[in-house]
Amino acid sequence: MVHHHRYNLLKKGGDEEAGTLLFLYYRRRRPNLLSVLFLSLLSCTFILAPRLFSASSSLSHLCSFGVQNEGFVGNIDVNAPLCSSIPNESASVILKLFSFGRNTGRICCDRSHFRSDICFMKGDVRTHSPSSSVFLYSSKSNNGFISYVSSMIDDGEQEEHDELQHERIKPYTRKWEPSIMDTIDELDLISKRANLGVHHPCDLIHNVPAVIFSTGGYTGNLYHEFNDGIMPLYITSQHFNKKVVFFILDYRNWWVIKYGDIISHLSDHPVIDFIGDNRTHCFTEAIIGLKIHDELTVDSSLMRSNESIVDFRNLLDRAYWPRIRGLIQEEEQETVDKKMSTSPTSGSVFDYQARKPKLVILSRNGSRAIMNENSLVKTSEEMGFQVQVLRPERTTELAKIYRSLNSSDVMIGVHGAAMTHFLFMKPGSVLIQVIPLGTEWAAETYYGEPARKLGLKYIGYKIKGRESSLFDEYDKDDPVLRNPSSFTKKGWEYTKKIYLEDQTVRLELRRFGKRLARAYYCITGIHPQSSLE
Repeated sequence: MVHHHRYNLLKKGGDEEAGTLLFLYYRRRRPNLLSVLFLSLLSCTFILAPRLFSASSSLSHLCSFGVQNEGFVGNIDVNAPLCSSIPNESASVILKLFSFGRNTGRICCDRSHFRSDICFMKGDVRTHSPSSSVFLYSSKSNNGFISYVSSMIDDGEQEEHDELQHERIKPYTRKWEPSIMDTIDELDLISKRANLGVHHPCDLIHNVPAVIFSTGGYTGNLYHEFNDGIMPLYITSQHFNKKVVFFILDYRNWWVIKYGDIISHLSDHPVIDFIGDNRTHCFTEAIIGLKIHDELTVDSSLMRSNESIVDFRNLLDRAYWPRIRGLIQEEEQETVDKKMSTSPTSGSVFDYQARKPKLVILSRNGSRAIMNENSLVKTSEEMGFQVQVLRPERTTELAKIYRSLNSSDVMIGVHGAAMTHFLFMKPGSVLIQVIPLGTEWAAETYYGEPARKLGLKYIGYKIKGRESSLFDEYDKDDPVLRNPSSFTKKGWEYTKKIYLEDQTVRLELRRFGKRLARAYYCITGIHPQSSLE
C-alpha cells in the first residue's frame, strides 16, 4: 500500500531534484568540448535561426508517444508532456544538433514526474543484457555538426569520446520511495558513434518498438500489481495497438502467467526477460519506463484518444471473457443432469433467485477480517440480496474473480489490497468499503475516488470505535481510538502496526444495514424487504 507519510512529503516538495531533465550530448567533465559547442553554435545563430523558429515543435515530436515514422513527422500524441522540462537554452542546442541529421541517435529522458522517470530512444537501438545496457548508435552517414566537433578532438581522445550520451534509469513507478527503488535493477542507456564500429551485432531484429519496465518492487501485492504495473503499462503502450514487444526487468514468470490474458491484449509478441535473454535485440524505437497518472487511474486528458479508466476496464472485459465463456460451458456440461431432474416448482424458485440483486462479500482472514461475517450474510439475504462470499487466494485465477464481480450488483470489502478488485465491477454497480480506524485517508485516495471515476456508486462505511477490535485493547479515551490521525501522521510503521496488522472489525449490523438498504435501492429502485433501521 502506498505510504501516506511519504506521499505527503512529496506533496511538500520533497522530490524537487527529480524535476531536472538530463539531456546531454557531451560529457560534463569535458569543459573544452562545451566551449567548442558554444562557439560553434554561436557562429551558426544567424544561419540556423529561421530553422529553429520553424522547428519549434520538433522537440516535443521527438519524444512523444507513438513517433513511429522516420524523421520528426509521425503519429504524435500532442497531449503527452514528455521531455517538456528541457530549458529553452538546452532545447535550442538539441534542435541544432538534430537538424544536421535525421538519423542521428537520440535519447530523451523525462524526469519531471515525482512518480516515475521515462526515457525514449530512437534510431539503431540494441539491447545488451550482460551489462544491463541498451545502446543507441548514431548514423554512420552523419557528416554534420557532430562530425565537425569530432574532427577538432585529438585522435588519441576519440575512443574516449565514443560515448555521446549516458543515462541511467530504474524503470519502476515508485520513484519517490528510495527504499523500494533500491531493490530495482538499473539500466544504462548509452548513445555511441556508429562510425567507430557497432560492437553488438543483432541476433534478432524487431520491426516494432520495445517497452522496457520492471516487475520488481511491491509486485506480489494486488494493488501494486495493478497500480504500479498493469495500468501504467496500458497507459504507456496501448496506442501501439499491440505492435510492441515488452521487456521485463526483475522478471517473474508467475506474473507473466497471472496477467497473460491482459498482456496478450496489449502485445502480439511474447514477453522477454531482459536479463535472462542474452541475445542482442535490435529496434528502431524503445521506451524505457512507464507513465503513471494517479492511484488506479487513467487520466483521459493525458491520453492520445482520451482513453479513461472505463476503457481500461473494457480491456479487462475483452481479456477475460474468452476464459469465462469456457468456464460457463464446463459448468453447464457438469450440471445438465441436475437441470433435467429439477421439478417445475423449483424452477420458479430459480427464476426468482436469478432476479435478486447479487451481492459479493470479499472475505479476509486475519487482519481487518469481518468477525461477524456469517451474520452479515444472513442480514443481506433477509434484505433481498443473493449473496456470494468470495475468498480470493494468491493462486485464484483472475478470470474467475472477474466473472464473479462482473456479474455482481454490489461488492462489500474491508479496506486493503483486495479492494483493487473493484476494477472488475460494471459501471453503475455499488461498492461499499468498510473503513477501519486509522485508514480514512488511504481508503478514499486509493479506492473511493478511483471507484467513482470508474462510474461506481461508492459508499464508504467508517466504523465506530466499538466496532474495532482495538476497542478491547485500549482505553476508550486513548488517542488510538479517539484520534487515529495523531498516530498515522507519525509514519507508515505506526499505521501498519496499529491499524492494519492488529485490527479486525465487528460490524454493528443495525447501523450497517442502512448502507445495505441504500445499495439495494440504488440497484433496484425498490426499498428492501427488511431493514435494520
